[in-house]
Formats: sequence, C-alpha cells, structure tokens
Amino acid sequence: MDTKQYRFTKDDFDIRKAPTWVADSADQLDDIKAKIAANVKRIKSAQRKMYARHRYGVLVVFQAMDAAGKDSMIAHIFSGVNPVGFKIANFKQPTSLEMQHDYLWRINGALPERGSFGVFNRSYYEDVLVSRVHPELIMKANLPEVNTILDVNKDFFERRYEDIRQYEKYLSRNGYVILKFFLHISKDEQRKRFLSRIETPRKNWKFSAADIRERKYWDKYQRAYDKAINATATKKNPWYVIPSDDKWYSRLIVSDIITKRVEKMPLAYPEMTPEQEGQLAEAHQILLDEGKKNK
Repeated sequence: MDTKQYRFTKDDFDIRKAPTWVADSADQLDDIKAKIAANVKRIKSAQRKMYARHRYGVLVVFQAMDAAGKDSMIAHIFSGVNPVGFKIANFKQPTSLEMQHDYLWRINGALPERGSFGVFNRSYYEDVLVSRVHPELIMKANLPEVNTILDVNKDFFERRYEDIRQYEKYLSRNGYVILKFFLHISKDEQRKRFLSRIETPRKNWKFSAADIRERKYWDKYQRAYDKAINATATKKNPWYVIPSDDKWYSRLIVSDIITKRVEKMPLAYPEMTPEQEGQLAEAHQILLDEGKKNK
C-alpha cells in the first residue's frame, strides 16, 4: 500500500481537500482484515526486539473528532503486543493539579519507557485544539501574560506550536519514534455514528451529551486541526491524515504505516559477548547435569 498521500511534513495541508473516504475501501472486508492481522504480527515481532534492547521507544499519537474510531483502532492494531512493553494514556480535561503545572507536565509522566510502545489517545495536541475552540479554558491555567481572553490569540498558539515542535525534536533525540495520526471523518459520518450509539442499547454507554454540544463547533475544530497540523508537521515528525469514514480501511492504513516505520528502525536482539556465551554454556551444562541426577 502506498501511504505517501497521507503523510504531511510541511505547511501544505488543507483539511477541506483531505478525503474522509477512499475508493479502495470497497475491497473485500476479509482481505482487509487479513492484511491487518499480518501487520499486527509484524508489529508484535518488532516490539519483542525493541523491548530486548531498551534503546528505542515508539509513541503513537491519535487525534480525531468524536466517534472517529480511536478506541477500536487501538484495540485492533495493538491486540498482539505484549502488555509488558505497552503503555496507553488517555488525556482528558486537565485536573486542578495538572493546571498548576506547565501543559506538558502530565505528558512526561505518561511517556512509555524506551523499549516500549506507547499510545496517546488524544494528547498534548488538545492544548492547541480544544483550547483554541474554547479559549476560556486557558484562563483557568493562571498563565503569566494571559490576563484576559484576548491574550489567547494567534501569537499565543504560535508559541505553543513552537513548544510542541521542540518537544517532539527533544523526544526524537532521546530515542523516540513519534507517529502522529489524525483520523479524519466527515460530519455526516459522525452523525451516523452518534445515531448508532443512541439507537443501539449496547452502545448507549458510548454516548455523551457533550458530544452533541461539541458537534456545534465542528467548523471551528476543523480550522483548529488544519492550523495545528500545518504548524507541527515536520520531516522528522510528520502528520498522517487518515480517511476514516470506513473504520476497517482506516485501520489497514494506520497499521501499514506503523509496521513499515518500526521495521525501518535498527532493531535486533542483543548480541552475546564471549563472556556471556561462556556463562550460557556453563548454565546449560549445570541444567543438563541436574537432569541426569534426577533420572
């Protein structure tokens, strides 16, 4: 699969032109599921090697409008990974404690250790998305030089974009591979999924009145995503904008991107030194001798 069309590395993204549906998604579902399953196995294999060395970490960031399929995406793609080398964090509205710190404070504590996969279901990008749509939230942070809501302006967010670019550069220098995905759905598809949550009893728990309230700000969120992606897409840490009206095909695209990226990493099991090989041989012989005694 050619995924270059979904990759953005500079200020050339236009959310109005980005597709939410791909013609190829009409492929047979069984074939799509088989390809995803193959990718899951390859991701699992890469994770084993990564965990054995503890030199690199992979951080997968998912951002999307409500009902875009983040949770099911994560559940399917990472179904095969070892929980020992996997960490997931869900970022919601900051707590009162978190508001007393810089906005990246809570992020550092949620990072996976090197050798592990980490998934952010929403992320530090919320601080240039939700806060851009609802600038009044920034006022609760008691930030210097932000005295009125008028101070939460273009310059304010430009500084935050710079923070994020530098933060991601810092993580890259410390052994992290960052994969950022925006699951892009249409407004009509979101409407259908909300209706399904309301009309299907077993899905009722997924629905929140806040979903409908935030839907009223659809256009503002679209502009916020457009600005954030353009401002933070770099060659080292690009954005991937995934057509997500078809959940299974979006999972295929994302799993393919993750698989190809991690397989480019210099992953391998640690090589044994002569001393370690000698210790293995000694331990092997001890265990064999014990077996002979027990017979």
